[in-house]
Amino acid sequence: MSSSLGVIERGRMRKSPFFFSWVLLCCWCWTIQGEIFTSISQMTDLIHTEKELVQSLREYIKAEESKLTAVKSWATKLDTLTRVSTSDPEGYLAHPVNAYKLMKRLNTEWSELEILVLQNPSDGFISNMSIHRQYFPDAEDETGAAKALMRLQDTYQLDSEAFSRGKLPGMHSNALLTVDDCYDMGKTAYNDADYYHAVLWMQQSLKQLDYGEEAVVSKADILDYLSYSVYQMGDLPRAIELTRRLVAIDSSHQRAGGNLRYFERLLLKQLNEVNQPYQLDSEEPIQLGTYSRPKDHLPERETYEALCRGEGIQMNEARRSRLFCRYQDGKRNPRILLKPMKEEDEWDSPHIVRYLDVLAHEEIEKIKELAKPRLARATVRDPKTGVLTTANYRVSKSAWLEGEDDAVIARVNQRIEDITGLTVDTAELLQVANYGVGGQYEPHYDFSRKDEPDAFKRLGTGNRVATFLNYMSDVEAGGATVFPEFGAVIWPRKGTAVFWYNLLKSGEGDYRTRHAACPVLVGSKWVSNKWIHERGQEFRRPCGLTEVD
Repeated sequence: MSSSLGVIERGRMRKSPFFFSWVLLCCWCWTIQGEIFTSISQMTDLIHTEKELVQSLREYIKAEESKLTAVKSWATKLDTLTRVSTSDPEGYLAHPVNAYKLMKRLNTEWSELEILVLQNPSDGFISNMSIHRQYFPDAEDETGAAKALMRLQDTYQLDSEAFSRGKLPGMHSNALLTVDDCYDMGKTAYNDADYYHAVLWMQQSLKQLDYGEEAVVSKADILDYLSYSVYQMGDLPRAIELTRRLVAIDSSHQRAGGNLRYFERLLLKQLNEVNQPYQLDSEEPIQLGTYSRPKDHLPERETYEALCRGEGIQMNEARRSRLFCRYQDGKRNPRILLKPMKEEDEWDSPHIVRYLDVLAHEEIEKIKELAKPRLARATVRDPKTGVLTTANYRVSKSAWLEGEDDAVIARVNQRIEDITGLTVDTAELLQVANYGVGGQYEPHYDFSRKDEPDAFKRLGTGNRVATFLNYMSDVEAGGATVFPEFGAVIWPRKGTAVFWYNLLKSGEGDYRTRHAACPVLVGSKWVSNKWIHERGQEFRRPCGLTEVD
């Protein structure tokens, strides 16, 4: 179709089976009965499903081979008979046994052969496929998986080649992306008008194709997408160079010739305006950093992502000297007096502490066992209506557990109350979340702001005064909790928990506590959290006398 700029845009194309199979194996998001999921926990079900389908496929192949062997045997036997019979038909039929056997073959045996040929060994395989198809990812899930890769690419500054070769920080695997995979990644970005990522992935697809890798997609198709995407990034010289390569491959291409003339006229006009000579761009490959990533809705995007990479942490010797570790007995609480909690300062102001050995391995496994059947797309509370809803900036899967579900949950709730000294009677249920690869929760506040007066109105328990966050797994790479406002990074450590106040003693929100869950790069992140509310804390955490208390 023609754009408003007069250049012809590349149309939408087919989805590669290579990319779909790769997404099925390593993916991040999928839909079951209309609900998007991003949980490693339940993705393991897809792995087992695929194994079962492979076994079913092998059984189908074996049945087809058995059928083909039988048909071949018939063909060989009949070929021998017909060679003899056709050499002297009258002499052959003169023997009464031959006449009888011909009648028998044509009346009975050829009918049996017909039945054999009409047998369909694929019925069992097709039936198995039909049963499992309802749980398969769809086009929306494939797009979500591709976007998760791009999110990781941006956050951890990974180039497309590193991804395509399975080279991630601290690991190297055989999870490779083919030419067609990279091409489909680029198409996903292109179809979303994300020309920045379209360029990166189309360039990688072209690079691998030039290295001699086999592919279904043609070089012309890649150059078609790449040249237009580069044009959209404002790089006319390179768009011209790429379009010329496209024309050299396919001189009859329906868009390339017109686009090339348009690009050249536009570049010449721009150069004349600044009185510069026409000079064609070099054929240097496009790399991460060649173009600037467009700005988005998140003002602290760069700071947030840098912290996720472990960069820009504002810890210094002066601040470190103010951090201590101690035993905490909950003000001589009898339940933890004989075995006080180990408490470590993570940050001085606002005060963030980490508790060690909060959850035992057996407790964690029980919580996960209870949560897994209930895991659903994680929600956020709509600031205007107070209703829980999904949001693109929170990509994980969660479940809510209450004390009545199991003694372990009741015990964990009581332990949180004992450690913090705050009542959990008015707290929200224990939320369990599982972040798969690419799962994240972008910078947000846990408390409601003044322009969101109805956020927790339905609960009737006031604002979220504090957050208690349990880490229930170690994470191989990524998955940190970061605070962009003051440059703190807290790395997940299984069995530990972190705690901070969201509100000042005056009841005003502490805006410094805006935080985020970084995307999981490698591994699976399990957490559970308790949001503690204001009601019931009047004598446990008395109000301050000024707004800044």
